[in-house]
Amino acid sequence: MFRSLMLVGLFFLCLSSRGQYPGYTEMKNTESFKKSFIQSTATTESLQADFIQEKTMTMLSEKMVSSGKFCFRKKDRLRMEYLQPYTYLLILNDGKIYVKDGQKENKISAGSNPVFRQVNRILIDCVSGNMLDNPDFQYRIFENAGSWLIEFKPMAKNLKELYKNINIVLDKKDFTATAIGMYDATGDKTVIRFQNKELNAQIPDSQFNIP
Repeated sequence: MFRSLMLVGLFFLCLSSRGQYPGYTEMKNTESFKKSFIQSTATTESLQADFIQEKTMTMLSEKMVSSGKFCFRKKDRLRMEYLQPYTYLLILNDGKIYVKDGQKENKISAGSNPVFRQVNRILIDCVSGNMLDNPDFQYRIFENAGSWLIEFKPMAKNLKELYKNINIVLDKKDFTATAIGMYDATGDKTVIRFQNKELNAQIPDSQFNIP
């Protein structure tokens, strides 16, 4: 279970461990952004994209690079399928987590464990636009000419033990995430970048079925 939780954590990106973001300026008045963000995400029913993930670990000199397909559909349905250099599948559906790693399968109820419940909420909130309402975090918003960067600092004790901060980078054209991820308490860093994004595509139920 602990290994699955750590693998779930690979979805997150940290752009800086010190909270300083070159090229970005912190927003002092965020109300206009929050209103536009809520309006935009309200009309987003689904999102699918390709992704490239780079993970840097303190114990390794080389980055671990992987790629695959990402799907999200309201409400609370998410699929992350790694295709290269290995196959790995994670599905979130209605509070349930399904993991397939090679021939090994694992089904987890997010509600059965407080940390899993919080991680499940984080994953969904990152792509559904509800992260700003998550009481487990405090946030700051930064911007440059083409994007916003939202820095989330965990407040709950069990989340602080896992994550130093969680960041989301949003494209100013459509408010969709171009990168999400985390900088964890051990110093490991993961970066996931989304490419070829498609909004409101018809994604069949079968993509989110848990066997």
